[in-house]
Amino acid sequence: MTVWRDLVGQEPTVETLSRAVRAEASMTHAWLFTGPPGSGRSTAARAFAAALQCPEGGCGECRECRTALDGSHADVKVVATEGLSIQVRDTRDLVQESALRPSVGRWRVIIIEDADRLTERAADALLKALEEPTPRTVWMLCAPSLEDVIITIRSRSRHVRLRTPSVHAVAELLERRDGVDAPMALHAARAAQSHIGLARRLARDEGARIRRRDVIAMATKIVGVGDAVDAAADLAQIADEESTASTAERDAAERSRLLETLGADPTARTQPPHIRSQLAALEKEQRTRATRHARDMVDRSLVDLMSVYRDALVVRLGSNVDLINPDAIDRVRSLGAVFSAEQLLRCLDAITEARERINANVPPLLALEAMALQLRVPRDLNL
Repeated sequence: MTVWRDLVGQEPTVETLSRAVRAEASMTHAWLFTGPPGSGRSTAARAFAAALQCPEGGCGECRECRTALDGSHADVKVVATEGLSIQVRDTRDLVQESALRPSVGRWRVIIIEDADRLTERAADALLKALEEPTPRTVWMLCAPSLEDVIITIRSRSRHVRLRTPSVHAVAELLERRDGVDAPMALHAARAAQSHIGLARRLARDEGARIRRRDVIAMATKIVGVGDAVDAAADLAQIADEESTASTAERDAAERSRLLETLGADPTARTQPPHIRSQLAALEKEQRTRATRHARDMVDRSLVDLMSVYRDALVVRLGSNVDLINPDAIDRVRSLGAVFSAEQLLRCLDAITEARERINANVPPLLALEAMALQLRVPRDLNL
């Protein structure tokens, strides 16, 4: 068992990183991990950090490996974005930390899991640290693509591109790591389109599977303008339910932990002013995180919806390609029968445009309504 055990389908990446661990001549002060969502960018960065700290180069069993992988190593800093962006003040703190020598390990490692969310000023602050690297400090940046990071940062980082793992590789990981039975693992991996994190959630959460089925069912129910408006509202509600289910327990735990730290009575109806101010700050942070998470859930729902039209296009063209939704084959065939290939492509374009608009801060419901109007089917499919 090694630190690379959860990095499935990424053999070239593992070889590149292992070589850098073995020979410092292959090392550099900044690495940029890119790849599609769910490919394992942050998993690769954490595994690389663990291997750099490990006396054996990544055994996966020693204290250095375990603490680096779970984010508790003193010399491994993991920045996971909670809000919509990473602000300049946060980056400046990281730059100051990067100037320190390692305290217990061989390297000081700073992992930014969402480098694509750096604001322009934050990216400029980070650039200064990359231009004048500190010995024994390694930056690891993660982003969906090279284009999501400013060119000056790209030019000062070594690029490692991860690919989408195969469905069977993800299913095998779910079986081995999470104890999921083989049929469910394969179903979840296929439905998640090889997104490892989402596949794990689908395999273990029946509610997530039900919400996904509800999204897929919309494709054949959007007939009139009223249906389109209703479908947009339903999509927004499904995403909100998914987000609430994921964050409510965490928010409550954070509030309880803060009150305990401050020595406050959690059952009190009112709190002293200094405690109220800290609670207000926490609630503001949680709202920002919830906004981002809700948008992420909307985007995930749109990816699921897109998969139905993709499958319908495959069936329409008679292509010998595996379907993402074989369990919804009747719905897929019905869409392929009433839409031409050109119309299905336009539907896919409409969903892509909605994703881009939401990412550009257009109100999600407005973007979803505009999209749904373009997805209307010629007649009721009665499915």
